[in-house]
Amino acid sequence: MAEVRSHLADAIDRARREGVPTIITRRGKQEAVVIDIDEYQRLRRLADETEDAWLNALADEAEGEVSRGH
Repeated sequence: MAEVRSHLADAIDRARREGVPTIITRRGKQEAVVIDIDEYQRLRRLADETEDAWLNALADEAEGEVSRGH
């Protein structure tokens, strides 16, 4: 953590320019990651789309069970 505090601007620059994430650890345990905002937004969209697809699949399955009389 202390190293990240003193080099946060470098971590942000690496994420933005090079696409290199910086994993932040505390007492040897991974706690957070610095990534480019565009990558974060892409990952959020992907997560949302995946969740929507999963929920739609569940709804379709439930609808199929109702139509089959289960």
